[in-house]
Amino acid sequence: MRRRGKAVFIGSIGNLVEWYDFYAYAAFALFFAHLFFPGDDPVVQQLNAAVLFALGFVVRPLGAMIFGQIADRRGRRTALTLSVALMCFGSLIIAIAPTYAMVGALAPAVLLAARILQGLSLGGEYGASATYLSEVAHPRHRGFFSSFQYVTLIGGQLCALLVLLVLQQFILSREQLMDWGWRIPFVIGALLAVVAALMRRNLQETEFFERARPSNKAAGSSLRALLEHPRETALVVGLTLGGTVAFYTYTTYMQKYLKLTVKLTDVETTLVTAGSLLFAMLLQPIYGALSDVVGRRPLLVGFGIAGTLLTVPLLTALQSASTPWHAFLFLAFAWVIVSGYTSINAIVKAELFPTHVRATGVAVPYAITVSLFGGSAESVALWFKSIGRESWFYYYLTACIATSLIVYLFMRDTRDHSALNR
Repeated sequence: MRRRGKAVFIGSIGNLVEWYDFYAYAAFALFFAHLFFPGDDPVVQQLNAAVLFALGFVVRPLGAMIFGQIADRRGRRTALTLSVALMCFGSLIIAIAPTYAMVGALAPAVLLAARILQGLSLGGEYGASATYLSEVAHPRHRGFFSSFQYVTLIGGQLCALLVLLVLQQFILSREQLMDWGWRIPFVIGALLAVVAALMRRNLQETEFFERARPSNKAAGSSLRALLEHPRETALVVGLTLGGTVAFYTYTTYMQKYLKLTVKLTDVETTLVTAGSLLFAMLLQPIYGALSDVVGRRPLLVGFGIAGTLLTVPLLTALQSASTPWHAFLFLAFAWVIVSGYTSINAIVKAELFPTHVRATGVAVPYAITVSLFGGSAESVALWFKSIGRESWFYYYLTACIATSLIVYLFMRDTRDHSALNR
């Protein structure tokens, strides 16, 4: 039990560092977008920054293919170590990136290159991490242990916001933060990624992979093996669609929404976003443990129904929030809904695939769906806002969740039909 706990801790901490590095871009975009995208309209500047954020997602399927192959052939530990090392380079490039005033159009190109490296890294991290946590977990508590992937995923965002809050409140003025202080979190992220990579080098490999190692070496491409599981691959796409758009709406986009639409101050925006993410972190293991008792499907169906019925009124009410406290309460309610997906989506996907193709099966269809819908959520929302039709995004999100609800209603409960039990 102690060894299992240590493995979950190290795997989770590395995941937190990866997502901190990735989301530092979203958290600090409000402060550096003007340095890379000239102009006078802050909405357009944020839209340009959001487009680069979305482009970082475009390469995630490629990262999922590369690192999924490594995880299924060379081991989960190797894939996890390499992915966090790559994230280090991406963060370091952003930390030293020249601005538009220095090098002109080359500045956003450098920023894009860094986002591509981070996207490749994160594309590999999700599948390897979800697979690792599901395989080291106790069979009766897989939902609980696997939920820590999203505890640390959300925790990475929270850490980025806490760094922002400390810099805002105690160290730098707004002018300093917008001039050069925004580079600090990326330096921190690069250093943390080095530490995480060193920790992961000594990570215990899973018994599932060790038992399958001989056949893994003899097998061909895990991508070709994935073609033998079309139903499971389609399920990953369907169950991810609504959840990923909802997740990125209430995380990366919400900071801009609170600032540009609800009209909170910089500090209020950071505090409300950080508070909602902390609340979301606390919900993940609760929902994960619940899924070990009642099954995975009831939680997914609950998310689908509540998200379909309540997204439009919830975001409409949030738009009119009169105080930061009211905004927090609306976001907390949103997380009560969305956690039905986030807490268990990793274990549900891992339970669909056999060992020799599990990392690739979890990572590739998920990464493709996130690239098309999750990573673009912020850009879509800001585009609707730029043309004066912000509320149209609420219906777009609702339609995505409703589509996934259909999948949840007709899928089998993976707790009771798990490939991890075979």
